[in-house]
Amino acid sequence: MSFATSQDHFAQALLHAESPLPVGVTTARGEADAARFAVYRNNVYVGLAKTLAQRFPVTERLLGPEFFAGMARVYAQDNKPVSPLIIEYGEDFPDFIAGFGPAREVPYVPDVARLEAAWTRAYHAADVAPLDLHRLASLPPDVLPHMRLAVHPSATLVSSAHPVGSIWAAHQTTVVTGVTEWRAETVLVVRPDMAVNLHVLPGQDAPFARAIFAGETLAAAAEAALAQDANFDFGAALVGLAALGAFADIHEGDTA
Repeated sequence: MSFATSQDHFAQALLHAESPLPVGVTTARGEADAARFAVYRNNVYVGLAKTLAQRFPVTERLLGPEFFAGMARVYAQDNKPVSPLIIEYGEDFPDFIAGFGPAREVPYVPDVARLEAAWTRAYHAADVAPLDLHRLASLPPDVLPHMRLAVHPSATLVSSAHPVGSIWAAHQTTVVTGVTEWRAETVLVVRPDMAVNLHVLPGQDAPFARAIFAGETLAAAAEAALAQDANFDFGAALVGLAALGAFADIHEGDTA
């Protein structure tokens, strides 16, 4: 058996209780001991569940520690870490939650988890200075519509049919406050400086932001926003997003 195959068998046995003990794993007396290996397996599950709880603390609070730990254990069975950086574990955990039957009674939780995953990515993203507002303001009016903006490396948009930004904010204190208005929210997660910030965007600006993040020109993004809301204010939305640090650079011309 090759070393790589041996590793795969060990990992399979470690994450699946029904798997046989890996070949060669014995006590000092040369005996196979399933009970001892089960203790080791449980420690691994506990460690992975704690890692997920640290990355998704609001998700854990919403579901409760016991429910979250059980769900995390189910996730870990088929999702072992693929990166040596444990901080990256659980990147697809929000999608898992969305398909996890017992969690479907709280449909906003997967999007809250997506916010938390984006927070971690923003925290560890490359340090890049955000786009200077003066540079943006210096562009000639006839050139501006054809520009594309490079998204800041830390920036992510999370759009939800639920007020996920408000839910996340309500859980940043020991005493949780209620969400006063239940509505769809698009949230910008970004770290232009030292701290990660979450901003709930004005509803009329959300289509504009999504189009820019998708690589559209400013003109096309404005058209997408105006199609949703005739009162959309192009200048206010553009300056607002830039002031929050959403962009890193300007691509001049019709191609990015």
